[in-house]
Amino acid sequence: MKPIYFLSLLLFFSGYAQEIALLKYNGGGDWYANPTSLPNLIQFCNNNIHTTLHPKPATVTPASPNLFSYPYVHLTGHGNVVFNEAEVKNLQNYLNSGGFLHIDDNYGLDPYIRKEIKKLFPAIPLVEIPATHPLFQQPYAFPNGLPKIHEHDEKRPQAFGIFVKNRLVLLYTYECDLGDGWENTEVNNDPLTIREKALKMGANIIHYIFHN
Repeated sequence: MKPIYFLSLLLFFSGYAQEIALLKYNGGGDWYANPTSLPNLIQFCNNNIHTTLHPKPATVTPASPNLFSYPYVHLTGHGNVVFNEAEVKNLQNYLNSGGFLHIDDNYGLDPYIRKEIKKLFPAIPLVEIPATHPLFQQPYAFPNGLPKIHEHDEKRPQAFGIFVKNRLVLLYTYECDLGDGWENTEVNNDPLTIREKALKMGANIIHYIFHN
């Protein structure tokens, strides 16, 4: 078991509040999009799946040594993302040491982020995650896989992943907009059923990183 992952499990099961983080990246994209998303996801998880996450997410940069303090790091936005050589190396070390990166396309991120994912894992393909994967099974069942939260291009939602030694280390949610569904109700005026679907899928992601 890798050190960071072991530490995360100890913190989780001991009842201490564990922080999750938002990735502040370079390139010009709005990394700060959806400011209420992670706080709402944290509250939902703490209330419904018995996590003890710190109520306020941290902000971390790709090259920071603090990256290794967070079992879950979230990246979102609409525009350009660029990782330099030092950032690529640090992210690689983080992910190979037990960390988890969730990239959520907030519409417009796709052409930029795929190039950066390739930088991180040039020899490992980004593959679609089947609906039978544990990510979609518990604590909430999503028999059809990733749910559709917001409509943009009439494309089906897809969850892509990078697997290292059979462990999912990077999740890329595309044509879904989970983060928009996590936002405060008044931001996107989503009906309760849509928000609940997004939050439950987010809870599955958080559950997965602590239990697999």
